[in-house]
Amino acid sequence: MGDRPPVGRRDALRNRKLLRDTAREVFAEEGLDAPLDVIARRAGVGNATLYRHFPTRAALVDEVFRDALAETMEAGERARAADDAWRALGQYLRTVFAGLAADRGTNDLMTTNLEGVPSLEAVHAHNRGTIDVLIRRGQEQGAIRPDLLTEDLLFSLAALGRAVPALTAAAPDAWLRPLALLLDGLRAGPAADALPAQALTPDQLGTVLLNLGPGKGR
Repeated sequence: MGDRPPVGRRDALRNRKLLRDTAREVFAEEGLDAPLDVIARRAGVGNATLYRHFPTRAALVDEVFRDALAETMEAGERARAADDAWRALGQYLRTVFAGLAADRGTNDLMTTNLEGVPSLEAVHAHNRGTIDVLIRRGQEQGAIRPDLLTEDLLFSLAALGRAVPALTAAAPDAWLRPLALLLDGLRAGPAADALPAQALTPDQLGTVLLNLGPGKGR
């Protein structure tokens, strides 16, 4: 009994968990730009309690999605360790897109740049590294077209990812077909036309992803 935290501390821990679990549900339904007062109201606490635990939206997002983002990084590590880069790329992207299809919040996170979320910054960097490793290895193995750059694929994945909520609303697995078509366009082959224009730079890609973010263009 002596090791139990005081009542006030227990209440604070309970409220924090309640807010985190409620935010997970609301973000899944409405995306990351869901009003924070909706989360507080559904959790049965006041706005002041929410902001005491999570002073910013970014802090709440980091708390809610940290474990899911860690799982994405684990999938990336498995892909990097595989011998067949083409097969590993396909498996990795299907894993990532299954997460995008699961809820709106994860989709918003993975297909845009949301600043101030340490776990998201880590997973974006890891995802970029995974894609880069698999592209270069796939090119060395003769499976991936030699003119493909990491920014080409990251942009294409983000653009398709933003369409996933509409696709899953029509049919749960509808994203599988356009992803397969996208992957097929990465294959090396004598019939492939050279890619036109220049690839986006890393800075340009970051700007594009910010403009694809929650609430933009709506």
